[in-house]
Amino acid sequence: MSQTIAPRFRALTLLLLAVAGVLLAGAAPASAHAALTGSDPQQGVVVDKAPSQVSLTFSEQVAMSDDSLRVLDPKGNRVDTGKPANVSGTTYAVRLHSGLPDGTYTVAYQVVSADSHPVGGAYTFSIGAPSKTSATVGDQTVGGGIVGALYGVGRYVSYAGFIVLAGGAAFVLACWQRGSGVRAVQRLVVSGWVALTAATLALLLLRGSYTTSGKIGDIFDLTLLGQVLQTKSGAALVSRLLLLAAAALFVAVLFGEYQKRADDEKRDLTFGLAIGGTVVAVGLAASWAMAEHASTGLQPGIAMPVDVVHLLAVAAWLGGLAALLVTLYRAPAETPIEPAAVRRFSRLAFGSVLALVATGTYQSWRQVGSWSALTDTRYGQLLLIKIALVLLMVGIAATSRRWTGLLAETATTKASAKARAKVAAAAGRKSGSDATTGAGADSKTGSGKGGAGKAAGKAEAGKAGAGKAAAGGKDAAKGKTGGKAQPGGKAAKGEAARRAAQLARQQAAVDTARQKRLRDADPHRFGLRRSVLMEAGVAVVLLVVTTVLTQTEPGRTETEAKAATSSSSSSSSSSAAGAVTLDMPFNTGGKDGKGVVRIDIDPARVGGNELHIFALGTDGRLRDVAELKISFTLATKNIGPLPVTPEHVTTGHWVASGVQIPMAGDWKVEATVRTSDIDQVSVTKNAQIG
Repeated sequence: MSQTIAPRFRALTLLLLAVAGVLLAGAAPASAHAALTGSDPQQGVVVDKAPSQVSLTFSEQVAMSDDSLRVLDPKGNRVDTGKPANVSGTTYAVRLHSGLPDGTYTVAYQVVSADSHPVGGAYTFSIGAPSKTSATVGDQTVGGGIVGALYGVGRYVSYAGFIVLAGGAAFVLACWQRGSGVRAVQRLVVSGWVALTAATLALLLLRGSYTTSGKIGDIFDLTLLGQVLQTKSGAALVSRLLLLAAAALFVAVLFGEYQKRADDEKRDLTFGLAIGGTVVAVGLAASWAMAEHASTGLQPGIAMPVDVVHLLAVAAWLGGLAALLVTLYRAPAETPIEPAAVRRFSRLAFGSVLALVATGTYQSWRQVGSWSALTDTRYGQLLLIKIALVLLMVGIAATSRRWTGLLAETATTKASAKARAKVAAAAGRKSGSDATTGAGADSKTGSGKGGAGKAAGKAEAGKAGAGKAAAGGKDAAKGKTGGKAQPGGKAAKGEAARRAAQLARQQAAVDTARQKRLRDADPHRFGLRRSVLMEAGVAVVLLVVTTVLTQTEPGRTETEAKAATSSSSSSSSSSAAGAVTLDMPFNTGGKDGKGVVRIDIDPARVGGNELHIFALGTDGRLRDVAELKISFTLATKNIGPLPVTPEHVTTGHWVASGVQIPMAGDWKVEATVRTSDIDQVSVTKNAQIG
């Protein structure tokens, strides 16, 4: 049975690595977690006169550099001036040169979303009439290529390193303290620390190129590195490195001073290590939470602590599972893991699963937002795969718990057998003592004969001793003369040393074989090893899916972006009847604070106009808001703002009749939306009226 373990283990390992490679290779470039929801001018539109600026609206706040937003004329020359600025909420704009000629202009943008992922894209609009040519820009898909692939691998290794480091240490302290002296467990935890440290350094170097050019040569650009250090992601990576220095001290004490102490002397040190290790683990988990999904969007104050708990639960379960697997396969036969330690880990894993269910449910609601997004978005589909893998792991874990129970019963049976054997041995010694007492009484009556026998024995021994002494003297004499006649004595000693080394190797091989036989002797332990191996295999794939999931645009964001894009594409600056439709995405920052305000101005001419205002949710359906106000401003003539208070007629629909527009021009239409007592935002868009 044991001869088939190694091939099976290697085959399963290769299979899991292949699956992980396919998933990582098949993962698209890191999807933008901030989506472009609107622009002014809109994509593909033809405007009558040159705009003074170009503005872009995203689903969340983004970070911009000087070259994040560029506008190019038909010949490819830049026509923007100044730095991009945040004009309101999640809307960013860059000024344009005055007097731009007719033609097709290209808007290219490349920014970093609030959850640290790069966003890039490009679109065109025309002034007067489309030109025959337009500027050509490079591929605006950021986060891809070799740098993107390396960054994805670095993220995976960092997650795996944290899980092995934190989970392995927790396994030793909470489940099997004797494991601090097992070399295989020590190597596992130290390898987790090394992997996490190396991956963090690599991510810090790759970050600049990953969010900008994507070129390998920019990995070691010190200017980009300096810019990264000033960002939220850079600060998170640096803080992670500082915490890893503290983690190194923790590991040194755990596998140094701690494992040298006796079991009764470990209590105080165990408490101190548990407190210190928990603080370091929480800090490491927070370095992800403060810079990724949890740090932006809905309820970040709640989402970040929940994300920390989620990561710690994953580490306790999967990292402890890795430590248990290594222990079952590599721990010395003289110090096998006790069934009680396995039961303690089983309880720890069960608590971790409960924490994962609670935190995962909240995170799923926050990132997906609707049932339809589970099946209609890539994020939702990956989330369903992750849930299926977790359920599979829980099912395999139930099998492991059954093997653990059988192993505990076997240990109890063996303990009872040993106790009965001790009782029987004690009874045997007592009966032997009674027999010896009886024999002593008989020996007293035959002491005379015994004395004579002893005297005779001594005499014979004396003769034998004399004979041996004589023989010894002869041998000694021969040895003295023979010592000079043996020139090959050194060669004999070398041959003896080689034979001793060979015997040592053979003995080591015998010990290894005996160790394997002892490990595989118990069928219950073998069953536990096999089920834990299967569980760990599923965990490898689960971690890959989780890594890809963190690089994928959340379902809620994707749904909102689709709703805003469809609204923008369905609207037009004018129709045959002269009506104007404006779509303005808004985000008040509170609960249910995102949506789109659609304003229909009919007939969009000087004089009386009728306004129909619609409030759309992120799912594209009509919704109500606490308050909605509209105003018109013609800045070139210093007219306005002219307030309009529409009348609410039905869910998500307001109407204002007889709205007077005094003169033709490029009017700024402002919508003020309030979704709660304190959450309010104003969004604007220009419309040509008259």
